[in-house]
Amino acid sequence: MRVRSGTILSLTILLVCLAWGQQENQKSQRTQGDMAGMLMSGESASDTSPMKDTLTRSSEGSAHAMNSMQDHHLNMGPHMIITTLRDPNPGDENRADQIAVAARETADKYKDYQAALADGYKIFLPNLPQRQYHFTNNRYAFEAVFRFNPEHPTSLLYQKNGDDYKLIGVMYTAPKNASEDQLDQRIPLSIAQWHAHVNLCMPPPDRKRELWGPHTSFGLTGSISTKEDCDAAGGKFVPQVFGWMVHMYPFEQKPADIWSVERQAHHHNHGD
Repeated sequence: MRVRSGTILSLTILLVCLAWGQQENQKSQRTQGDMAGMLMSGESASDTSPMKDTLTRSSEGSAHAMNSMQDHHLNMGPHMIITTLRDPNPGDENRADQIAVAARETADKYKDYQAALADGYKIFLPNLPQRQYHFTNNRYAFEAVFRFNPEHPTSLLYQKNGDDYKLIGVMYTAPKNASEDQLDQRIPLSIAQWHAHVNLCMPPPDRKRELWGPHTSFGLTGSISTKEDCDAAGGKFVPQVFGWMVHMYPFEQKPADIWSVERQAHHHNHGD
């Protein structure tokens, strides 16, 4: 089966958004939001069509801020939803430990980033300075639409280390229409919290530059978060932009550190 074009387009758009925003953050030192990107499983071409103009105008900034997808893990605004941390059930801890072991064994193979490239992971914008680089495997992203395989993370998360890359974490994805019960079947929600980006208003073509900036109306940091307000501004409203995602840090020892939402937010905002 082929990876759907809409799914690949989703990846490209999100990663361009992330990379551009990070570059702007380095220039202005302004904090604007939440996570670094990867392929969001379950996207269709119709879901991403409002963002095609943004993608094709990369010479003008490519897209809005990466940091617009970073802080809201701990201070969520209208553009992010996060799964509820559940009470533990018998077997949750053991199941999460098994996932962490599988992720660690997989990550061990990719400490050398060249091994990741050889296995089909592709780095996005390697020449653009970023705090965190995403190496994404389209085949595993497509697989994640249908099933969860802890040995096949959608993305590997690296920090630049001179001319080399240091592997720090992995990213798993799930379809946007997955329920919390279905996400819990993948990774126990008493251990991990998935998140998704919602209520996006894309600007009309003549206002595309308003997609980014500290006080924008549009995008994932924008003040517009309802379809009614977006329609009134002439924009295109997207209820949920991508699928569900979760970061994990398999080289840590404590479960709280392996599945740390706090570390993810801190990492993106401070470059640790």
